[in-house]
Amino acid sequence: MTRGKIQIKRIENATNRQVTYSKRRNGLFKKAHELTVLCDATVSLIMVSSSGKIHEYISPSTTTKQFFDQFQKTKGVDIWSSHYEAMQEHLKKLKEVNRSLQKQIRQRVLGECLNDMSFDELRGVEQEMEGAVDVIRKRKIRMISNQIDTTKKKLRSATEMNRNLHEFDARDDTHYRLVENGGEDYESAFGYSSNGGPRIFA
Repeated sequence: MTRGKIQIKRIENATNRQVTYSKRRNGLFKKAHELTVLCDATVSLIMVSSSGKIHEYISPSTTTKQFFDQFQKTKGVDIWSSHYEAMQEHLKKLKEVNRSLQKQIRQRVLGECLNDMSFDELRGVEQEMEGAVDVIRKRKIRMISNQIDTTKKKLRSATEMNRNLHEFDARDDTHYRLVENGGEDYESAFGYSSNGGPRIFA
């Protein structure tokens, strides 16, 4: 009994499509490995799935760069030149930005490189410096205000503790003074007259 011939067209079901891709990818990699071993061939396979995942096979005896270098040499093309030129252009732009930033730092922090600036440029730097000073001053005032508020809270707390301690000491002093003064104060405090009889206070 033979298998039915599969119609070659896009598989609409996403799950079936992914399963078929995985199976056939593994089959291709297996064939590529067999070619490498049996025929001493250099094989490279690069596959990109519909989800954007890259799968690659390269013969163990080489690397991807060596493979493409050999391809360029054999075909007489340079696939890296355009990419290299784009990288060089990007590097040039980054260097320009770096030089500009270093110059601005020297102008604003060290006060250097000001001779080549026009009046408008100097005025712009001055305004930027004034704005920066204003931001720093506001930040400083806010920090000082917070410190003052914290100090006031600590002072109120210490004052309250000191008042409580004074009140406590005053109560202790009254008790000890009544005991030390002897009969007269003690009797008057507890409501006894000099002849021994009780006295009643309103």
